[in-house]
Amino acid sequence: MTTLACPTCAARRSMCAWWNLWTWLLALALLPAGAMATAVQCNGAERIRLLEPVPIDLEELEALHALPPLRVTAVNAPPLASFDAGQNTYTGIAADVLCFISGQLGLRIEFVPAHELSVPQKIEQVQQGHIDVFMPLSHLPEREQLGLFSAPFYDSHYAVIARKGRRLDLKTTADLARLRVGVVEGVALVPLLRQIVPEGQLVTYRQSFARGGLFDALRDGAIDAAVFNGDFFSEQRYRHRLFDLHAVHTLYEHANGYRFYFSPTPQHQRVVAAFDRYLRVIDIAPSLQQHLDGERQLIERYVSQRSQRTLLQAASATAGLLALAAFAALRHHRRLLRQLADSHALMAQQQQALQTAHDELAQQSRTDGLTRLANRRHFDHVLAREHARALRSGEALSLLFVDLDHFKHVNDHYGHATGDDYLRAVARLLARHAGRSTDLAARYGGEEFVCLLPGTGAGDARDMAERIRAAVQELALPNALAPWPRLSVSIGVVTLQGGEHAAPELLAAADAQLYAAKHGGRNRLCATTLDVDEK
Repeated sequence: MTTLACPTCAARRSMCAWWNLWTWLLALALLPAGAMATAVQCNGAERIRLLEPVPIDLEELEALHALPPLRVTAVNAPPLASFDAGQNTYTGIAADVLCFISGQLGLRIEFVPAHELSVPQKIEQVQQGHIDVFMPLSHLPEREQLGLFSAPFYDSHYAVIARKGRRLDLKTTADLARLRVGVVEGVALVPLLRQIVPEGQLVTYRQSFARGGLFDALRDGAIDAAVFNGDFFSEQRYRHRLFDLHAVHTLYEHANGYRFYFSPTPQHQRVVAAFDRYLRVIDIAPSLQQHLDGERQLIERYVSQRSQRTLLQAASATAGLLALAAFAALRHHRRLLRQLADSHALMAQQQQALQTAHDELAQQSRTDGLTRLANRRHFDHVLAREHARALRSGEALSLLFVDLDHFKHVNDHYGHATGDDYLRAVARLLARHAGRSTDLAARYGGEEFVCLLPGTGAGDARDMAERIRAAVQELALPNALAPWPRLSVSIGVVTLQGGEHAAPELLAAADAQLYAAKHGGRNRLCATTLDVDEK
């Protein structure tokens, strides 16, 4: 760990504080405009950006810089955090955010892996002050009583994981009551699951992917389903070769915001307050793209390694057969050649099966199980890519935010099965209208959808939104409890045309226009354009 330190600190503490401040200010003066000096060498900070400057006064920076290094531990949960044994450090989205903000504030950090401790034990170490920070952690009131939470920096959802071929017919969290359910101890959803799943049917496990843990129990049939973070499972299933398991239901009604968790000290109250000022204006899109690409690279590396092993096996078999042929009688020659051909055919079949499994799993990781549109995670990935392309090329980029009006009335009056049918009908309609190879229609969550339209100007985007609104009305889907007894949609439209607006600003603008359409009476669209003059 590299730090800026005064060689006489041990002897004269007060002079050391001024020396550290002077050294930090000198380093700051030598940096390019807009950059901040950092007290640690930490990888990943360059993948985090600010949507707007964060003012920090000199007195506050001096106080933060004088603090001892923050001792940080984490749970192994890609894409947020993953321990790199070679570098003895953590990588992932949470690590990138931590490194960026720590560098901005001049804080020093030290990673404490503590592999021998479970997640609840690590949390307890933070609460007792033996470790300063735990990442990432979801909020619970009882945790907040014993520690300090930062603002959230990453939102995700829990998923229900089951064996392939097992039909569970889940529509809401309440449907878990009839199943044997497994969950990792310490997960934020455990208190809710205890209220839903009868005693004796809910089983907690200390480990998830380790031998004898949650997913071993699921594969062995000890439980019917596992409740686990959907993003974490998607990242880890390839590493652990869980090709026989898949996510069958996403608990959209229970969003989970991940945060940093600090030990409860007055110094850390100041640190959390400073962290929150940055967390409100950071853009993690480059970090998200980097660490979600890691899934694809992992699959490719796995397939490549299997291919290399297959080739080595083929070469070894060939060499062995040739050696046998050299010592065998000529009458065995044809039989040996047939065996070699069969061996090659079997290897080719295995390779094809692996490639098919890879393609299927990659598709499932990008698709919403109910509507078959792209899921939220794949949409975020494509938005980051197309936003970067639009900034480089100067082409327009439009986004439609579509919300079903009074959809709660549909579920309340007709039931969730009918509600699911309505969602699928609207999804098919969106897929037809956003039908170019460059367009993307996705389910954003619940009854919300998005359409990403690269190379589409403001006028064309508004025209498409109006066609979608009218097409939904033409479906004539009943909604008896709504003021207008037919299903309708409200749409927010935003077009990026020049300027340096970040991807989250595009989403926020579309959401604001959707809000305006809702409060303007629903069954309508509202639109805006972000350009150079907006900045």
